Amino acid sequence: MKLENTKAQMRKGVLEYCILLVLDGKPLYASDIIQALKESKMIVVEGTLYPLLTRLKNAGLLAYRWEESTQGPPRKYYELTEKGRKFLGELGGSWSELVEAVDKIKKNRV
Repeated sequence: MKLENTKAQMRKGVLEYCILLVLDGKPLYASDIIQALKESKMIVVEGTLYPLLTRLKNAGLLAYRWEESTQGPPRKYYELTEKGRKFLGELGGSWSELVEAVDKIKKNRV
């Protein structure tokens, strides 16, 4: 088993949560989302991001709006819906429980 594969799977498992966190409080253009994830070492490419954004939008967690750009075509800005904010809060609780469980296992290993 390769370490990089396992790390990639771990990142993939929390990527939707991270996208929602990045969008909490401010609408962002897709490249801004990618940049924020990269700065946090959550490496992601456009080919990974767009299907996730579409899935989150179809689930009613995100909305988007088009905004005119002074440097090219209009840009699509994504933002959390009310349902998305509620879901993010619930995910935050689940994340805390998961981190606590993993920490407990790490502390109790022989």
